[in-house]
Amino acid sequence: MAENDVDVVRAAGEAAAELRERYDDLQRIEAEIDALGESRVETAADAFRAAHRVLDQYEDDAVGTGDFGSYVRFEGAFANATSVGDDALAAEAFAAADEAVNKRRLSERHFAAAREALEPAREYVELLESRDAADEERRAARKDAMDARDALADRLDRLREVAGMADADLEADVSRLREPIETYDEGVRSAFRAFKRGASARRVFTFLDRADASPFVDVDMPPADLREYVEDHEAGKESLTDLLEYADYSSSKLEHYVDDPGALRTAVAVHRTYIERLDGEPFTLGWPPAPGDELAYEIDELVPLVARFADDELVATLRSIRDLAREEEYASRRRAAEVRAAVDDDELALLETGEIDERIAEAERTLAIVEDVLAETETD
Repeated sequence: MAENDVDVVRAAGEAAAELRERYDDLQRIEAEIDALGESRVETAADAFRAAHRVLDQYEDDAVGTGDFGSYVRFEGAFANATSVGDDALAAEAFAAADEAVNKRRLSERHFAAAREALEPAREYVELLESRDAADEERRAARKDAMDARDALADRLDRLREVAGMADADLEADVSRLREPIETYDEGVRSAFRAFKRGASARRVFTFLDRADASPFVDVDMPPADLREYVEDHEAGKESLTDLLEYADYSSSKLEHYVDDPGALRTAVAVHRTYIERLDGEPFTLGWPPAPGDELAYEIDELVPLVARFADDELVATLRSIRDLAREEEYASRRRAAEVRAAVDDDELALLETGEIDERIAEAERTLAIVEDVLAETETD
């Protein structure tokens, strides 16, 4: 759809812009970490986390005149957690935190003071967390951009396909073809339904054999066991519609209609779907119709077949369509019909106004931009 072109192009452009922004955010954070030294940032962050874990673990047991063993273990664990080099990031904060709890007796205020002293080191934890979050957002934006790129590429392929139909004369009068073909197709379906309802199953299957010999008629041949039943039993003289009805009868009632109720149930009931679906569709011409020579030859094949179950008027309609297929104007009418059947209303409007080329150019430009952004923001 024309409106969809705008949406797809816009979505791709916005996805590329979002990816660029998320990538730039990540690059800024990584540059900040690189300037500080990644290992130094990680050391400070690890020490901050470790120190807080020790504070949380021992606070209840190490305060006051409580468990002296816990106090000793706490002092050792905390000193180990905050033991960073003098040139480490936030070294003074870790030293101050250690000093805050380096007391002969600890209280809750000492633990609070240690936590407060550690705060300058929190920024390095947050810096690493920001990098992880930025990278996750970049990955999500990249996936969105790739999905938008694929959708745009698919739409561009479709636009180019539609542009390839610009040769059609959309002013051609396709009704001269459509009306007789629709009349014939509807009539042949109806005639076959009547044939299936009124002719014996044996006759219908014999007809299908004949029709199957034509390369233009793709009939669904009966299953072997159903075919064998129809040929070998008296019930084969009944119509397929009647046989289906019999299959629903009780055994006692069925005995009045067929000589072998069990055989009918076995052969007919299990193939109910085949019988119900058997219709005149293989004898239709369809829309849009085939090329002129092909359609004329197809009708030559259909005429003797359709004449076996349809009236003369329908066969005459079929012959008149063959005459149309041989007219000089047939090719342009058929091409117009083919194009109108292949495109939706919005695509048809693009063809009629000539706007299709502009849409293609816009889609190509945006696709190139998205591809460039994807290439330039690849970090994995």
